[in-house]
Amino acid sequence: MTLLDFLKGLEDTSIASAVRGDTGWEWLFPNVETIHVLSLAVVFGSILMVDLRLLGFTSRRISVSKLSREILPFTWIAFIVAVITGTMMFVSKAHIYFYNLQFELKFLFMFLAGVNMLVFHFGVYRRVATWNDSFPTPVAARLAGALSIVFWGAVIFFGRWIGFTT
Repeated sequence: MTLLDFLKGLEDTSIASAVRGDTGWEWLFPNVETIHVLSLAVVFGSILMVDLRLLGFTSRRISVSKLSREILPFTWIAFIVAVITGTMMFVSKAHIYFYNLQFELKFLFMFLAGVNMLVFHFGVYRRVATWNDSFPTPVAARLAGALSIVFWGAVIFFGRWIGFTT
């Protein structure tokens, strides 16, 4: 089985057919897309709150760990919803999306955002107790926050561009 066969197989599923509107559910794709965009807005907005705290622009009166603890559960729930809705849209035209440059760039920047998050959490955040309430935060924390904003901004940019190139 080739990759193209696999992608075409995804497109032959009942969920892909429903999302495409082949079964009379023309309203499904725009609703799935709307939920996807709203969930990404929550993902980006919640991450942005933490990133802006790391950069020292907002929430200086709350510790980094407390803000993260309060905000990040919403991030993960919204991310799961985005993954589910994104997958639903992907399977509707898998062979087209998979080879789309903007789709590839969106996933590249999502990967970079994930690597940035892992480096932050297994790096400077391991010593958060020493700088939790301080301003400015360590350079590595500020760099992670700035990169996060850039990477997630690129995810949104290229994700929105996909709709105009497929």
